[in-house]
Amino acid sequence: MSLVRTVLGDVAPDRLGVCDAHDHLFLSTPRLPGEELTGIAAARDELVAFRAHGGGSVVQWTPYGLGRRAADLPALSRETGVQVVAATGLHQAVHYGEEFLAGLRGGLAELFVTELTRGIGPSGVRAGLVKVAGGFHVLDAHARWTMTAAAEAHHATGVPVAVHLELGTGALDVLELLCGELGVPPQRVILGHLNRSPDLVEQRRVARAGCYLAFDGPSRAHHATDWRMPDAVRALAEAGFADRLLLGGDRTTASAGPGPSYLLRRVRERLESAVGEEVVRRMLIDNAARAFAVDWP
Repeated sequence: MSLVRTVLGDVAPDRLGVCDAHDHLFLSTPRLPGEELTGIAAARDELVAFRAHGGGSVVQWTPYGLGRRAADLPALSRETGVQVVAATGLHQAVHYGEEFLAGLRGGLAELFVTELTRGIGPSGVRAGLVKVAGGFHVLDAHARWTMTAAAEAHHATGVPVAVHLELGTGALDVLELLCGELGVPPQRVILGHLNRSPDLVEQRRVARAGCYLAFDGPSRAHHATDWRMPDAVRALAEAGFADRLLLGGDRTTASAGPGPSYLLRRVRERLESAVGEEVVRRMLIDNAARAFAVDWP
């Protein structure tokens, strides 16, 4: 049976309900000093607001070493009634120190598998996906290392591999590596931030390959392409790829924009006017249920 691994345990995919497929309740990185998301009360308020607008689940893509606060996630989920899925994985090298990364050499895939199957540190909270990242139009040695480890974790567990595409670029290189060289099925790959590079030709190519396309961070004032998201979603839906699309908020810092509830307060209506209620329902409910469901060993 396919199940989604949440911070409160494994649940049937239909228990996710309306899903914010990519967001962050907690995130801390030395690359963005003073912009950390660390407050439990603030995270609780975000989840309460999300639930009040019909939200059922949030997938936190915060990976290893960036302040996931895994031990705090179960209580937040219970208190708010929102299912939360946690991630393992590793971000770009710029988010970590050299000594930190050196300590992971030779054991990264094992770390990912442990966090997926046994738990994140002493918290006992198990992750439900692996998150890695590419660079701007390129995959450097760090990206190839982390994606190789993510592929090993996928083959051991079946979990989806979620990929941060820097400014929406490099999707085809990711597919060549993850799906071509490393053998991860395309339907187990979720590509994030495609709204930041409005290349409809490339978006159709990765959708045709079978990947999930995550349109996330629609409230970012500093991404001038965000206003094109409805057009991109409509083009992909009309081309027959409505079942490959996901929607997320991806609030990474205190100043990045509104939290998960904004997806349901504003973005949902905006998209429904462009592509219709059925496509948006599939993005928020049906597609997310398939994307994060795993036939766990």
